[in-house]
Amino acid sequence: MEVLGVAIATILLFVLYGGMVGVVFGFFGMGSFLVTPALIVMGYDSRVVVGSGLAFVFGTAVIGTLRHRDFGQVDYRLGVVLIAGTVFGIEIGKRAVLLLEAVGVASLVVASTYVVLLSAIGAFVVLEARGTPMGRRVPVPSWLNRPRERLWSLWPRMDLREGETVSALVVFGVAVIAGVLSGFLGVGGGFLRMPALTYLFGMSLPVAVGTNIFAVMFSGAFGSFTWAQVGGVDLSVVVPLLVGSAMGARIGSALTRLVDDDEMKLHFGSLLIAAAVAVAARQTGELLGIGPLRTVSLAVLVAAATVVSGLVVYSGVTALRARPSDRAARAD
Repeated sequence: MEVLGVAIATILLFVLYGGMVGVVFGFFGMGSFLVTPALIVMGYDSRVVVGSGLAFVFGTAVIGTLRHRDFGQVDYRLGVVLIAGTVFGIEIGKRAVLLLEAVGVASLVVASTYVVLLSAIGAFVVLEARGTPMGRRVPVPSWLNRPRERLWSLWPRMDLREGETVSALVVFGVAVIAGVLSGFLGVGGGFLRMPALTYLFGMSLPVAVGTNIFAVMFSGAFGSFTWAQVGGVDLSVVVPLLVGSAMGARIGSALTRLVDDDEMKLHFGSLLIAAAVAVAARQTGELLGIGPLRTVSLAVLVAAATVVSGLVVYSGVTALRARPSDRAARAD
């Protein structure tokens, strides 16, 4: 049985997968990178992969932003600079995909870029995980101190909500790079912005998450609009994903106030690496003509999203259960 030309089983898979991605997105401030690889391994063409990925990013970010705003976890001044840079970069990324599509190598280049970036950033997050609890500032790695001080002295400078003073030019530059990736890969760019906000700008994780999602909301709107104009948004993909993420993003956003688990950064880094492995398996299968690798790649991606979103929810439930006992202990 089909609805709008899509099998019911596929729609249900999108709904469930959207829910898991929503939890990851709301909690970590990024997770849209899980949608594009899923569409790649399912065989969608590069235009639909990128355009539909950005449309999903926009819808999920709206939900997440509203929740983080309620918790006071958004630095709006920083968010505006991030939006400006990201929107500028998205157009560059889109033009690059269309150019590659014209010569017939877009899918290969997009997938290969995914593998390289997700592997590198995932490895960085895993190696740099130092056990800093959620809600506290992440210590800046010592090897970044000197170049960081030089960059921060560039004019104009701006004060962040949590007291740090940074160069607006640097923030804009990071946002442009993230925007290029958004337009090129169909993601929110959070897997680049979040390490920058925490490791470079020294922001606490909840505020970094809320601010990043706020920026993603506007950049995702712009990106999905521009890709819709060239037929890149497939509503049969986007709608069921958003149905699932509507609840997942609310859950993930709420849990940023509860979960104080150092291992979450390690889990997230592992998730990035798993996504890279899934895309690499898909591309290897295509190049060598090994059909089963397509199934393996999708299984790896779904399993990784299931495990990490499950760990986030489990940690949140555990934290909620511990609260009454904590209050009772303080009363005694």
